[in-house]
Amino acid sequence: MTEASLRALQGLRDLASLQWYIIPLLAIVFYIWTRELKASRDSGEWGGIIAALAVFGADFLNESWNGWFLVLSGRSALWTAPGPTALRTTVGWNIEIMFMFALLGFVFWHSLSRRPGARVLGLPEAWFWAILYSVVCVAVECVLNAAGLLVWDWPFWSRTVLGVIPVFLIGYFWFFAWAILAVTRRTTRSAFLVALGPWCLALVLDLVAALLGWRY
Repeated sequence: MTEASLRALQGLRDLASLQWYIIPLLAIVFYIWTRELKASRDSGEWGGIIAALAVFGADFLNESWNGWFLVLSGRSALWTAPGPTALRTTVGWNIEIMFMFALLGFVFWHSLSRRPGARVLGLPEAWFWAILYSVVCVAVECVLNAAGLLVWDWPFWSRTVLGVIPVFLIGYFWFFAWAILAVTRRTTRSAFLVALGPWCLALVLDLVAALLGWRY
């Protein structure tokens, strides 16, 4: 395995790495979710919650199959996060990343005017924001990669013109596309089912991995 993979595995889910700063961060996440839940109950509009569940679930699924990629390749996951963290939850995930993705769906949802037929620069507004936020997230990942906090060890997933295309498509864009698919369902029930789909698949992957004794 690569040096980054070994470092990520060494500190994996080690509670000794916990830091006090995650407590106020957790409180912020709880506060925002509580406000969003209250607003949804009062208005009957559950789009924000659905978008947040869809985006986080998509990232959860990505991190699960990324772990499978590590084990099956025997070399490296597509991305690893071996650097300092208050808690590394998988080889490519940590508590700080999880907090960010717990809120990203709300950022996306509240960027939408939700006016019928609304467009931005000629694009349907939901797809405009999906593309823009994906580009911003990829730019942040490139900075983290340059800083050595996020390691990419495969040439097709790299800080190059061609290498960032899969990072854009697989690493982020499909998260927002899935959120769009969820929030545009005709019923709230079907919207929640779509949003929770990646959660279910991720849990299946992680359960099978646990039964096989895989560690990622």
